[in-house]
Amino acid sequence: MAVTWRRGAAVVALALGALGFGLVAVRPGTAQPGLPERGIIEMTVLFPAGSSADVTARLLADGMSRRLGNKVIVVNRPGAGGAIGYRWVAAQKADGSAIVWNSNSISTAHHSGALAVDYTAFEPVARVLVETPVLAVRADAPWKTLPEFVAAMKARPGQITIGHSGVGSHTHMSLVALLRAGGVEAVEVPFGAAQVVPSLLGAQVDAVLQLPGALTSYVTGGQLRLLAALTAARDPNFPDVPTAREQGFDLNLEAWRGIAVPKGTSPVTINALEAAIKATVASPDFIEASVRLGVKPAFLPAAEFARVIAKEDDEVRAFMAQVGLLKQAEQGIR
Repeated sequence: MAVTWRRGAAVVALALGALGFGLVAVRPGTAQPGLPERGIIEMTVLFPAGSSADVTARLLADGMSRRLGNKVIVVNRPGAGGAIGYRWVAAQKADGSAIVWNSNSISTAHHSGALAVDYTAFEPVARVLVETPVLAVRADAPWKTLPEFVAAMKARPGQITIGHSGVGSHTHMSLVALLRAGGVEAVEVPFGAAQVVPSLLGAQVDAVLQLPGALTSYVTGGQLRLLAALTAARDPNFPDVPTAREQGFDLNLEAWRGIAVPKGTSPVTINALEAAIKATVASPDFIEASVRLGVKPAFLPAAEFARVIAKEDDEVRAFMAQVGLLKQAEQGIR
């Protein structure tokens, strides 16, 4: 079932309040040219209310509402590695009333067979932020570095358990890439995004491959330890955590999030949305909240964002074919 703004409001309001980012009641006003006259823009989020993706989406929605004559509301449509939400938005009118908080999952969901349409069913509007996949263990775990953890997997092939956010997710693909780079085997455990960290804290798995927004408070609180950042450069939110490359594993698996709209949306509509996103991402409130959430503002306009998505889609398809995860979309979930 979709979690609406009202149903998720309590937990998200607490999260945003803790970040010092106040929600403002924005009354729909006179819409800008190219935007829906009814005053509402619905942002589909592919993950549950309260998740890192959800909280950052609501930060963006609030900022966009401040800058448009429309109120941007979040509706959660999780499931099937993002396929449920993507499929819903792709079927909506291309009039600016439906937007999606998209990510690398558009490629992984399609090429895993879960989603019949691919990125070409959407028009990119803007990239908003990037995130660094990280490998985390409990603070009392015996491993202090990535090489130590890989050595343990070599000594106990197929016995160490590692959680991720679900089959076909970016964290799943990142885990597959990590295991391949290390030449090791592990038990891959798919969870819903909201279950990954509790499963690690509850000792149901030995480690998790996750994005930092879900882990920041537990790392600073001393409950979890990060072994590696799986990107080319250290994450500025965790400057003391070495990259996988620094530890001998050539990985660069940065995740991105942005906004897209159904194919056929007019350039006027895209330009209006892009301008509101650019102003929001550059605002002090958004930048400060991003630091606290462990994400990095990284605005790109529509044209550049389109090139990033297309290039990465080819790379994702090649990688998934290489590791045996490529499936035909018609065999997947409709």
